[in-house]
Amino acid sequence: NADPQGIAFLLHKQWTLYSVTPLYGFSSAHLKDYARLLSAFIAAEKQKGWAVEVGVELDIKVTVSSLPELKGSDQDQAAILVQLSSRSPASQRNSEEKLVWSGWFCCVFGDALSEDVPEDFTCLPLFLVNGAESYTSIVGSWFQKTFDCCFRRLAISPLNLSWMAAMWTGCKMGKTVSPVELVFSIPCVPHPLDISYAIHPEDAKALWDTVQKTPGEITQEEVDVFMDCLYSHFHRHFKIHLSATKLVNVSTGIASAHCDGIIKFLQSQYLTGVLMLLTELAISQIQ
Repeated sequence: NADPQGIAFLLHKQWTLYSVTPLYGFSSAHLKDYARLLSAFIAAEKQKGWAVEVGVELDIKVTVSSLPELKGSDQDQAAILVQLSSRSPASQRNSEEKLVWSGWFCCVFGDALSEDVPEDFTCLPLFLVNGAESYTSIVGSWFQKTFDCCFRRLAISPLNLSWMAAMWTGCKMGKTVSPVELVFSIPCVPHPLDISYAIHPEDAKALWDTVQKTPGEITQEEVDVFMDCLYSHFHRHFKIHLSATKLVNVSTGIASAHCDGIIKFLQSQYLTGVLMLLTELAISQIQ
């Protein structure tokens, strides 16, 4: 139920996923202070460790803000957005700033993790990044040193991708018509070779409706049957066993996800639902 206007900037961008251990001593009441300190840290890193006075205007501006819309329950912490903007030192003070990097921490229905964590820790297990890896490294380093946490790239297994394909196929899309596209990687070949398998969304939805026994609930058996039906149809036409390949990418009208831990959100009304699944994957990697 996130506000579409409030989170519109999160859509149609490629986000890289990380899992994050609980942050020690973090407080949402001190976001402006964190922005000021992180800005000085970035400047010091860019100047190879030279001391930079906190509060001096720099060529990289840091903004840390809250995204209260991105919560699954009252127990979840509000999402935290970190943005880096640049401005040429030679330009005028009132010149337009250019957003060069964005990252946000969130926890959507992460009750299972927060219940077991002491009060001094804040649970924001999922971190999503859009921007240069050099800035990701610097920002991650500051958070790790400041809040005694640890970042790890979050990959998405073929099993979880198949769940995403089934779940997103079953969602009502209204007038939007986007094919369900599955990309498979063929192992043990001299050169990388992928197979792209596109299904009309209405056909995929009709298949899922015949497989799903209880609306609103999904089981592993149903996901397996759904994927097996798609494999059988493909084999009937092309004589290729997709079960011998590796599912590496799923794309629907809801979102697209890659096994390397890259996600793109396409529909605001399903954003929290996708984040709930990603939060669960992040927590499973932490525990």
